[in-house]
Amino acid sequence: MKHIPVSRRGFLQIGSGLAVGAALSSASARADGVERPRAVRRPVIDITDLYHPHQDRGDNFDLIAAYALPEVDLRAVILDVTGRYLRPYINEADPGYNDPRGKRAPGFIPVHQLNYIFDLNVPCACAPFEPMRSPGDDMADAPRFQQGGIDLLIETLRESNEPVDVVSFGSARPLAVALNREPELLREKVRLAHLCIGGYPPGYLEWNVQLDVHAYVRLIRSDLPLALYPCATEESPFALGTHNCYWTMETLNWVREMAPPLQRYIEFAFGGSTRMDFLNAMDETEPLTDMTEFYGHKHHVWETAVWAQVAERRFVAREGEPYRLLPKSSAGFGTSEIEEGLMPCVFEVSDEGQLTMRATAGKTTASLYFRPDPIAYEAAAGQALRDLYIGFAAD
Repeated sequence: MKHIPVSRRGFLQIGSGLAVGAALSSASARADGVERPRAVRRPVIDITDLYHPHQDRGDNFDLIAAYALPEVDLRAVILDVTGRYLRPYINEADPGYNDPRGKRAPGFIPVHQLNYIFDLNVPCACAPFEPMRSPGDDMADAPRFQQGGIDLLIETLRESNEPVDVVSFGSARPLAVALNREPELLREKVRLAHLCIGGYPPGYLEWNVQLDVHAYVRLIRSDLPLALYPCATEESPFALGTHNCYWTMETLNWVREMAPPLQRYIEFAFGGSTRMDFLNAMDETEPLTDMTEFYGHKHHVWETAVWAQVAERRFVAREGEPYRLLPKSSAGFGTSEIEEGLMPCVFEVSDEGQLTMRATAGKTTASLYFRPDPIAYEAAAGQALRDLYIGFAAD
């Protein structure tokens, strides 16, 4: 494949000036007949268990959406890392949560790279590495470096002139601790907390919950506006259910069609690069390494449903054409739509982190993600996510 040289500034002119700029300008119709209405930018704080080197490669892909979706005004990135996974971790008594690769650090480098690529300066800080000692723990005695993420979350909310959406991919410890420190501020300034965590129906103790059960219990039992996107079913995090958000893509070969700087970002994250000049690497016009084997592997995804709800997008398709993830306000497009959404409900959670719920038509601050046909969802999402990420390069 021939790689066309594109500088970082050139990418910004293509990606931001066309893709983002067009979406934020007045509505216009493209040649394909899709009307692009003006996007309403929603302030967002992203709490992510992002590491470098990576632990779950979905975290690195997911963060691109936070930067590139025109509906998202990314205000802060909070790194929700867990101390035991900074080094190889083996627990023979409970091997389901082992990570023998270890030797990683909080994901500052990927955040700096995306700030560089998109010419932004989104602040980033770490939250406490260790689990809460109780649901009411404010972790005031955590090391100062690890207080930065909680401080940044609270400061960002306090300075916002409008309510903020908080997305959480990980233990959700930073949000729980912030709630314990500033409950009134969070009730006032959090429009909706989107938690990608847990399992439903109950039965399986999902990875993110076991990172910090107290954090999960604190948030589920709170009156904070919550949208819960379970990662797992009662059986597994790799099963397709009507309430969990997991799906898979067979390959990532389409990444080669993305903007060159974003290709470099992905190559750096997953290609084992040891370069110290991690920003200069984003300007390279040729691949940093051969990614053929990596791109050929199945890709596991949990985050798409969250960003679709935050950005208010929907999976739609014309007859005989692939699905696309388009703004809900797009007119004149689509004869088929994948049903998904948030269902008002009342949660109960055990001290061990097992969730039960009941749907309600009454007043509630909680909602649960649903997709009646997960198989159709997976097929549509695979088509749409490819189109979306390639489209971040040019419109």
